[in-house]
Amino acid sequence: MANQSSSSYPILCASFNQDTSCFAIGTKDGFKIFDSNTGRLCYERAIGAFVIVEMLFSSSLLAIVGAGEEPSLSPRRLCLFNTTTGTALRELNFLTSILAVRMNKKRLVVILQDKTYVYDINSLGILDTIDTIPNLKGLCAFSPSLEGCFLALPASISKGSVLLYNVMDLHLHCEIDAHRAPLAAMALSSNGTYIATASEQGTIIRVHLVSEATKSYSFRRGTYPSTIYSLSFGPSTQLPDILVGTSSSGSVHAFSLGFSIYQSRSKRSGSFLGSIIPGSVTDALDPAHHDVLHNAAPAGVKSYAVIRKVDKVADTSTSEIVACRATISIITYNGYFQEYNLSINNQNEFSWSLEREFKLLTVISDDAISS
Repeated sequence: MANQSSSSYPILCASFNQDTSCFAIGTKDGFKIFDSNTGRLCYERAIGAFVIVEMLFSSSLLAIVGAGEEPSLSPRRLCLFNTTTGTALRELNFLTSILAVRMNKKRLVVILQDKTYVYDINSLGILDTIDTIPNLKGLCAFSPSLEGCFLALPASISKGSVLLYNVMDLHLHCEIDAHRAPLAAMALSSNGTYIATASEQGTIIRVHLVSEATKSYSFRRGTYPSTIYSLSFGPSTQLPDILVGTSSSGSVHAFSLGFSIYQSRSKRSGSFLGSIIPGSVTDALDPAHHDVLHNAAPAGVKSYAVIRKVDKVADTSTSEIVACRATISIITYNGYFQEYNLSINNQNEFSWSLEREFKLLTVISDDAISS
């Protein structure tokens, strides 16, 4: 998800760390880090406006970029910040504004408008420079797994082509023609196996298998155009069970992937061939595999959703998987955190329940309470 946001919102950027155990927000006053499980405010600094705040798992390292409202917080300067000492470890300066930053335990990726830099995160030596098409929103997707570490970037300004780059091996992997219109959002699964994309039209969500650059699924989000703000896969070592997306209509869309395929195979397993032939994965799943949570955010307010956890529920007598339950966290740029439980049963019925909601800017840290 691109981190840039309208200054009319109290939140300028939002990001979850690589395992979604924590999340960070940037505001006009500084930045804050929260525990995703409890909502506890873990860290905050009020030193000016920030448009990028990226975490490296649950370590003390942050990559932060200022909004440029004062000279010390230039949008062209990347600061690697240590939350334990409260000091800058290193700063990297660029000729143009930094639009996005991504990290894993080996690599640091910096996205500019027409260039992308890949660094060794330990030595901060430049490993590669990628010339890109004009990428005004800093659109990118990144899979943090060291075994399948890919970076996705727009490959065209006129159509929805995706450039996939292997960040560990430092080479172009493939280019995928995903949409006829330019891209608006994309996401990689955590292990880099699948990529989801949406165009500026926002009516179709497509999922491709990265290794073969082939289309696996197409979902119709809706009939009328809408801006897709974010896409997120559920955690999985194989095909993720669920994909979620947020849109300018204020809705959250959930698409059943792996769980639906499992159910389809189970229903066919009564015959010998049905048990071994998986069926075509290039066919579009029908609307029954798509559900919408309306009014999660006000229309037009940017929002960012991730699937933090997915559990499968088995029948105690047969051990057959009969339901899938997901924990979905949503940050809205007007200042709210929401967490929903989404359940999908073997009849493909979706059920949403709001578990908690709070205002992000009014949470007080434990340090402030104890003092």
